[in-house]
Amino acid sequence: MVRFLNKSFGILGGSFDPAHKGHLVISKIAIKKLKLNKVLWIITKQNPFKGKTFFPLSQRMAKAKKITHGIKKIKVVYLDKITGSSRTINLINYLINKKKLQNIYLIIGSDNLIEFHKWKSWKKIVKLTKLIVFSRKGYDRKGRKSKVAKYLKNKIIFIDNKPILISSTKLRKTSQINF
Repeated sequence: MVRFLNKSFGILGGSFDPAHKGHLVISKIAIKKLKLNKVLWIITKQNPFKGKTFFPLSQRMAKAKKITHGIKKIKVVYLDKITGSSRTINLINYLINKKKLQNIYLIIGSDNLIEFHKWKSWKKIVKLTKLIVFSRKGYDRKGRKSKVAKYLKNKIIFIDNKPILISSTKLRKTSQINF
């Protein structure tokens, strides 16, 4: 698998319930600022920290593919069946060991950074990837003071993006969803 040498990959994982333009914006920013060759939108059947999804997996995949249509540097994938898990550490191990990916950037929002220490094998995740944290309104200060931020000190790349006001939660609540 020599073709992946010297290439950089971003991982944006989650339930994407539903995918929206905010996901697209941060993916494009990551591609540009970090010079990523590709961002993988890894859609999971179920987020271990959340309740049941609102939309079925098939609809979430379809929406994500529709939003990213024509953008060659973003690829939508579902790997839970292959890895036997929706856990980030299992996905990263699969990408490294089976797909031989190197230079992996894990893209999260500052809201996720606050709870990142609760993720399975979070210390291994940050050893295997570069942690990229995008600004989320109302979470940045707490994220920068989180257990993980203190542990990693200056090893997190914080992206000071313009506020992204859209979220999957807001979309579900306001019925602005078009499938």
